Amino acid sequence: ATWLAWPSLPGVRAAADADVLRRVGEAVFRAADATITAVTEGYEEAQRWSLRQEESFRREFVDDLLEGRNVETLVGRAERYGLRLAGSYVVIVAAGPQPSVDGGPMTRQVESIIGLGLASRDVLVTTKDGLLVCIAPDVRRTVDEFVARVMETLRPNGAWRVGIGRPQRGPGGAVHSFEQARQALHIGRRLQLPGHVYRAADLLVYQVLIRDRTALADLVEVVLEPLRKARTGPGALLETLSAYFAANRVATATARELHVGVRTVTYRLDRVEELTGYSVHDPQQSFTLQVAVLGAHLLGWPGDP
Repeated sequence: ATWLAWPSLPGVRAAADADVLRRVGEAVFRAADATITAVTEGYEEAQRWSLRQEESFRREFVDDLLEGRNVETLVGRAERYGLRLAGSYVVIVAAGPQPSVDGGPMTRQVESIIGLGLASRDVLVTTKDGLLVCIAPDVRRTVDEFVARVMETLRPNGAWRVGIGRPQRGPGGAVHSFEQARQALHIGRRLQLPGHVYRAADLLVYQVLIRDRTALADLVEVVLEPLRKARTGPGALLETLSAYFAANRVATATARELHVGVRTVTYRLDRVEELTGYSVHDPQQSFTLQVAVLGAHLLGWPGDP
């Protein structure tokens, strides 16, 4: 618009010579430049404010959804992020060597694969408590495809593990599926279960064990606490018990797994019986030992000496 106003400017009409006209032109251009700069900066600041506000709204929605707060408003708010919470949804969590954060490189990488074949409108990728979180419809193909793509993306780093909750219906269901997925991940990592993906539906027996943590802690203390009296501490004996039960109670397979001799395995098992009074050769006592060993791993026993 500067060129439209130029002929009517008083300084231009009254200019006595070219030098005066040049000074007027410089002043006009400086004013126009300052105006454009101010408008641009104002627009950029408005854009940044809008982005921060949108991120804040999204974070608040995710926290409410995965913590079960303000359930009555979730359905309407979810549509803004492409979720139809009236249906059944599954929550998937992934944990790696470093905590996941909103806008982080891994989060952006996983978000980018959503549009490569999945119905991205029905899938939300976010983070919560350092975990990478996906909320997806209860469609087996969608869940399996998402897990496959995520694992393909994360596989170069073998430290990643994935937990999958059970399908839950309604706006209040996501919090339950999220807790199940997180618990499945915790169980899989604690027990060092094979593979990288742990489904809550496959780990129900372990969830029963940790539902009453007080009773489980009592069992571990009563059965395994005597192992602390071993000269080298409880670690080697607990490791041998874990490997023995994982090897279907076969001493030779246990020895191969631990890279020790069979005599070492049998000696340690006999030492367990001496200290605890529980024998792996007695069916009932062996079952008690196995549950106690699982409980020890779930609770992190024996912990620091």
